[in-house]
Amino acid sequence: MSNFLSCSTCRVTMIAGGGEAASWSIFFLLAVILAMLGGVGVFMFHLARREKEHLDPTLSDDYVPTESAR
Repeated sequence: MSNFLSCSTCRVTMIAGGGEAASWSIFFLLAVILAMLGGVGVFMFHLARREKEHLDPTLSDDYVPTESAR
């Protein structure tokens, strides 16, 4: 069954290399994804904090949401 899951080049390379490259590449991609998500999260936190510090009260409206009809 495992012969059908990959092309012949990938299968031979996995057998010859012991799967070490595949393990490290998955770990590397996971680290890249986590770093990107962390960067986006930190940037959003920075924007929210900066917006709160520099909010001009004269530009905000007096909108009060009404309760939804039941």
